[in-house]
Amino acid sequence: MSEFLSLHEPQLRLAVFGGVLLAMALWEIFAPRRRLSAPRWHRWTTNLLLSAGGTLLLRIAVPLLAVGVALEAERAGFGLFHWLSAPWPLAFILSFLALDLLVYAQHVLFHHVPLFWRLHRVHHADTDIDVTTGIRFHPFEILASMGIKMGAVALLGAPAAAVILFEVVLNATAMFNHANIEIPAWVDRLLRLVIVTPDMHRVHHSVRPEEHNRNFGFNLSVWDRLFSTYRAEPREGHEKMHIGLADYPAPNPQYLGWSLWLPFAGRAPRRERHV
Repeated sequence: MSEFLSLHEPQLRLAVFGGVLLAMALWEIFAPRRRLSAPRWHRWTTNLLLSAGGTLLLRIAVPLLAVGVALEAERAGFGLFHWLSAPWPLAFILSFLALDLLVYAQHVLFHHVPLFWRLHRVHHADTDIDVTTGIRFHPFEILASMGIKMGAVALLGAPAAAVILFEVVLNATAMFNHANIEIPAWVDRLLRLVIVTPDMHRVHHSVRPEEHNRNFGFNLSVWDRLFSTYRAEPREGHEKMHIGLADYPAPNPQYLGWSLWLPFAGRAPRRERHV
């Protein structure tokens, strides 16, 4: 599997990204969970361009990326799993779990450290939530996240195949759990025992601080339960809850220039800095 993932990494990433985006978009059209408050295509353009800008910045600034770090660590015998001579299957599984925990911890950090929140609030400013919200991140946040991930991959000595699979899965689950899709309640209850569902993550995009400081997981739901950051439902229900940040109402978050400038737009409002 390691050789296959390494040889076909670009095709795999593109196929999963395009396939999940298309599948969720069609699901949203035919079975939406909520009525959108803003035109879809305007928001989509901004969200997709933010994602493309982040991808371009990564390729220019850190062309090695997390997979490259994993390969270099493997050649040098650097990192925990290499030092322990851990069996490849064990290193693969533990690396996947460790990286998922890292994303959870990073998400908590980005909410509570003002400098990081300045970047992350671009994601939360979206006044609707759908599949493209899952890729709506400021390019500088994407760069910072990659730096943290590269450091973790090096210290773990994570197998390159585990890094590739984790990034592909994370990208897919981020689009899935942000999607505006209707899932039967009983199916949602079963799914969220293992993975983060759209209804579970939607709570995190509430304008209420006591709700958007909950449900930080992107892939596995266990971390929120384990660290007591889990909330089952929003106070006002999924159909009536308000999405976004109270200090940044529509239509500003729909604009690309506004979204790119938001991290540098003066001091964060007082109530926002206490999230």
